[in-house]
Amino acid sequence: MKKLFTPILLLVLFSTVASAQSEYQPYSYQFYQKLNPDIYNTQSRAHTSLKPFFIDDSLVKQHYDALMGLGVDSGKHSWAHRKLFNEHLFDVREKDYTFFADYLPDLMIGKDFSGSKNTWLNTRGYQAGGTIGGKFYFYTSGFENQAVYPEYLNTYINQVGQVPGQGYDRSSGKNTKDWSYVTALISYTPVKYLNITLGQDKTFIGDGYRSMLLSDVAAPYPFFKLTGKLGNVQYMAMWAYMDDPLAPKFNSFGDDRRKWGVFHYLDWNVSNRFSVGFFDAVIWAAADDQGHSRGFDFQYVNPIIFLRPVEAQSGSGDNALIAMTSKYKISNGITVYGQFLLDEFISKEFFSSDGSSRNKYSWQLGVRGGDMFGIKSLSYLFETNNTKPYTYSERSEIINYSEQGEPLAHPWGANFREFVGLLNYSYKRFDFSGEVDYGHYGLDLTDGSGNTINYGKDIFQVYIDPAREFGNYTGQGLTTNMIYLEGKVAYLLNPKYNLRIELGGIIRDEKNAQFHDKTALFTIGLRSSFRNLYTDLASYKTH
Repeated sequence: MKKLFTPILLLVLFSTVASAQSEYQPYSYQFYQKLNPDIYNTQSRAHTSLKPFFIDDSLVKQHYDALMGLGVDSGKHSWAHRKLFNEHLFDVREKDYTFFADYLPDLMIGKDFSGSKNTWLNTRGYQAGGTIGGKFYFYTSGFENQAVYPEYLNTYINQVGQVPGQGYDRSSGKNTKDWSYVTALISYTPVKYLNITLGQDKTFIGDGYRSMLLSDVAAPYPFFKLTGKLGNVQYMAMWAYMDDPLAPKFNSFGDDRRKWGVFHYLDWNVSNRFSVGFFDAVIWAAADDQGHSRGFDFQYVNPIIFLRPVEAQSGSGDNALIAMTSKYKISNGITVYGQFLLDEFISKEFFSSDGSSRNKYSWQLGVRGGDMFGIKSLSYLFETNNTKPYTYSERSEIINYSEQGEPLAHPWGANFREFVGLLNYSYKRFDFSGEVDYGHYGLDLTDGSGNTINYGKDIFQVYIDPAREFGNYTGQGLTTNMIYLEGKVAYLLNPKYNLRIELGGIIRDEKNAQFHDKTALFTIGLRSSFRNLYTDLASYKTH
């Protein structure tokens, strides 16, 4: 991998300054949905599927700047007032460079009334970023965390060993969880048609709340990414290095296994209203199950989309997936979107109705928009996500579609059906949001000898040993239904780093033949940063 990165780094260090840099905005659904009136406008051809955005489109930049200056006034105020309500903690803007930095608190207390349990979160974080000349942008954020979670999240963390989407739990199963979360990147834009990014972070592909292709539900990972734009076409090629703590170890030190991934995504805006995208991914192990090192496979340096997945389907031992996305803007306030991912294709079984365990695919269909019912800043999203049993799993645990113990696509893994609706409304510095989520899925069962029967939800189980070869259906196994309701009211203190006072409530009911989990959680806190932290999770395993 060093051979690949060294020429790029030299290019970055010795290039001259010319075109304007691309400003990076960390991805969070809550913030990005505020841009709906611009990016989903029928007069715009903005590329919307690949996130995070670089805020360089003139129309988006104007709205973005307005959001970053929300409620900021030009009156004379004390230093403390300006830093609390209007400005970055440090903000330097010179002709040849800029720099900003902020302290990011995330402090929250709560009560789970269903379990009479007190919860809390104590996070101390930072963010820093800036530009050098007209081509370079850099950004980093870091968080040190301790928390006591409601029981359903506590169970998830104990089973997976990871705090959802953030990092390894250092508490070793204790009630108080302890973890770190760090992102960092450097971005170089030599010409307006190309961006080169090296760092550790996440990538989200899609126009929905979830992604069946590549999501932000797992922890950040090191990556090298090329993103090009030419006319109405945007193309991304990304190489990533990932960790798998759940795969069987092959040495006495108990070190986590490593794997590589290559991801390609092409987004074509056919017209102002219609776009279509094409995606592929290949995951391969850095070393086989006997510990023989493979390292980075340089045949995957080739950036041509669909080349390697086609070869992989014809006999390669690596994990290959292909997919397509699409969206259509019916009007300025209504956009329909969808995704279809194919993990394995055998035509005879795919087009039959025999429920083969090798029919591995996912699909999404949704509608979203802004200014609902003519009400300014009222955004909505409604979507359904469906994944067949055994999708994203593989013949070997190490090359399943995951990063650091969590899925790279939908957080529920496979063998599920989901319906989710989101509403968001902003009025001056107030934000109101609500979510309704219904899930239907099947967990694995154990036989009389205590062996796990693989019904296809847990992507970390190898799919070559399914519960049955034919007759599979979504929700098989320990059939489970979940209802998740969440509401939040926030008052924005400082838009520069999303500092806000937030009240929240969660009602969650998960039920099957073996257990019935209920959560009724109320929280209040001082929060900040732009991140997606998912709490609408389904059980991954039986209790």
